[in-house]
Amino acid sequence: MAKNIASVSTTPGRPGFSISFRHPLKLDSKGKPGLKMRRGLGTDDKTKAENLVAEMNQLLQDEAWWTAAKHQEALQTFDPRIVAAFYDGIQAGIANSLETRDSIIPLPGKAEGYARTLFVGTTGAGKTSLLRHMIGSDPELDRFPSTSTAKTTVSDIEVIPAAGEFRAAVTFFSEPVIQANIEDCILNACAAVWDKLPEDKIADRFLHHPDQRFRLSYLLGSWRKNLPAETAADEWDFGTPDEAAAAAANSDEAVSGADAEALQARLVDYVGRITKLAAAKAKTIGDALLPDPHAATAEDREAALEIFQGELFDDEQFHEIVHDVLDEARQRFEALKSGELTYQGASAKWPITWVYTTGDRAEFLKQVRWFSSNFAPSFGKLLTPLVDGIRVMGPLFPTYTDYRAKVVLLDGQGLGHTPDSSTSVTTHITRRFSEVDAILLVDNAEQPIQAAAQSVLRAVASSGNNKKLLIAFTHFDQVKGLNLPTFADKRTHVLASVHNYLSKLKEVLNAPIVTAMERTIDEQTFMLGALDGPSTKLPPGVKAQLNQLIAFVERSVEPPPVPDAKPIYDASGLGFAVQRAADSFQKAWAARLGLSIGATLPAEHWTRIKALNRKISTEMGVEYDSLRPVADLVGRITEEVANFLDNPMEWSRSPDDADEAQQAIAPIRQVVFNRLHQLALQRLIDKHLEDWRRGLEHKGKGSAARRASDIRGIYELAAPVPGTVNTAPAIEFMRGVRELVRAAVEENGGELRP
Repeated sequence: MAKNIASVSTTPGRPGFSISFRHPLKLDSKGKPGLKMRRGLGTDDKTKAENLVAEMNQLLQDEAWWTAAKHQEALQTFDPRIVAAFYDGIQAGIANSLETRDSIIPLPGKAEGYARTLFVGTTGAGKTSLLRHMIGSDPELDRFPSTSTAKTTVSDIEVIPAAGEFRAAVTFFSEPVIQANIEDCILNACAAVWDKLPEDKIADRFLHHPDQRFRLSYLLGSWRKNLPAETAADEWDFGTPDEAAAAAANSDEAVSGADAEALQARLVDYVGRITKLAAAKAKTIGDALLPDPHAATAEDREAALEIFQGELFDDEQFHEIVHDVLDEARQRFEALKSGELTYQGASAKWPITWVYTTGDRAEFLKQVRWFSSNFAPSFGKLLTPLVDGIRVMGPLFPTYTDYRAKVVLLDGQGLGHTPDSSTSVTTHITRRFSEVDAILLVDNAEQPIQAAAQSVLRAVASSGNNKKLLIAFTHFDQVKGLNLPTFADKRTHVLASVHNYLSKLKEVLNAPIVTAMERTIDEQTFMLGALDGPSTKLPPGVKAQLNQLIAFVERSVEPPPVPDAKPIYDASGLGFAVQRAADSFQKAWAARLGLSIGATLPAEHWTRIKALNRKISTEMGVEYDSLRPVADLVGRITEEVANFLDNPMEWSRSPDDADEAQQAIAPIRQVVFNRLHQLALQRLIDKHLEDWRRGLEHKGKGSAARRASDIRGIYELAAPVPGTVNTAPAIEFMRGVRELVRAAVEENGGELRP
């Protein structure tokens, strides 16, 4: 890497000088060292600013300082502002967000008599509305957690109902993750300029990330310039209460008129700068590569667009806009009046936690809402997009009953509505299966058991967690028809969808585990409706179903019986299981990458494949939207190993019945599923990071195809399909799975014979 030189600059509209430099240890958008950084120096004296820049250049030019171990020594040598700018985020021992929240508010479990429940469901199914009722949160007065028909819950929300004061621990995404999301938003807006879209569309692309989870509008405000006049309200009045309008009428959380004007002015400036930069780049590249756009092929246009994006990432003006927006995000933290922010270092600028304690319920919820709200009148003040986890503890009990159940409620992002039935459940959810006592699938009774819900049932069954499964069907009040006059008729109608899918699931999984689910699923299913209103208006039948659900969750903390019948397996069958799993994984991804002729799955657009490539290369995650290679490999291996485990060679003694056999096998399945996450992550990602990064280097015509080919090459090394004659990677892969299964079997009293 060429020698990096820091420079001093000023930002229009902000006092003082800033320092800009490329960090030699942090990865940029291409997965290479050299992330563009900018930090305020806290001085308006140019001479002092230049002296600080000289110190940074001294640090940048001596690689001996480029290690977290030198942090304390650097504090003795350089100004603390320079040390903070360089070392912030690279110190050793940075805990993950779950561990950080645990250190502040430990998550109780079986030892404390608490049952942990994981909420899983499609976006808009109503899982957060259900959570509101279970913690006594009023939809108009409390507005916590936030709900809407869009992707609302974008962070983990963990609720611990308990007597005492109200406590909160909020953790944030790291600064590089937020910077990468801002880059995506600006790049998306530039693409709108490339496509010659109008100004309001450019603004929309800028304010809303392509995956619909990161929304800059929460931080920067809504775009209101040149919008069409509002349609008369009475033309679209359905006679139902508008929660946002009702809350806005009495809210002191709304942005003032003066602040809204200031926010709009800054948005207009951002959109103008983006448009000017992108238009200039588009003209230069278009003139050079697409002199006659009408005669250009699709491949020519794709190549030009990719070069356009690359040129933007290399432009200093692009990074100036990124850092201006990042500065705005930091300012939202400064506006907090309550609670305590903590930082990785004394001089660091980006917080890692916010902690708050009070005995006042209304004040508590008001302060926590800044981190979870989607309240439109507050756009421009919210920190919601910056938050990766919220844990709250206190007397958050339901109001529809006086019973105080000891349950931990874990909510998170919705699953989406992908039509691809082979798409696996995100590992962000499945890795928590082993940590919880109940998995609550929340689904819409009007359209029950669609693709995402099917994926959950498939993952729960194959992983041996079927005893933990509960299904809550919301919107049951909307299940209507002349052929459905009674509650029993409607319930049977909804449950038919569950049983129909379980019948189809037998085509993927062996019958025993699915049959076991069929026998118990009816008593593990609950019908709910009217959840969008307050608990006081819930019908008695819904309250009864909620009480039964809570009772089931409480019982889930009791350890399941452990049969003394133990399975004995022949290891030779595992080779075929691995072969089928790898083949299924490879075929699905060959189709997604556009490298398979006659594939049943559609090819993904090259920009989505590149987005996944970038996410992995920069170590910002292992998934992009529904593209989840690690989850896919875990899912396919789990299913094939589950089929293997369902057919022991013999037993230490014959089980009394099919249920006892499944009880003996279930804990083995659970251990295999849990440990496969690390195996898949290590083989697909960790061992091939440099290969993923090389995939981002392709430019020009044919780059998308070359990148797809490179990714397929990674998959073929990470999860090769075993055959008659095997390569070293194939042997290593089979050995890894076999030893993992062997350990799981033996730890649960079984035997895996050679």
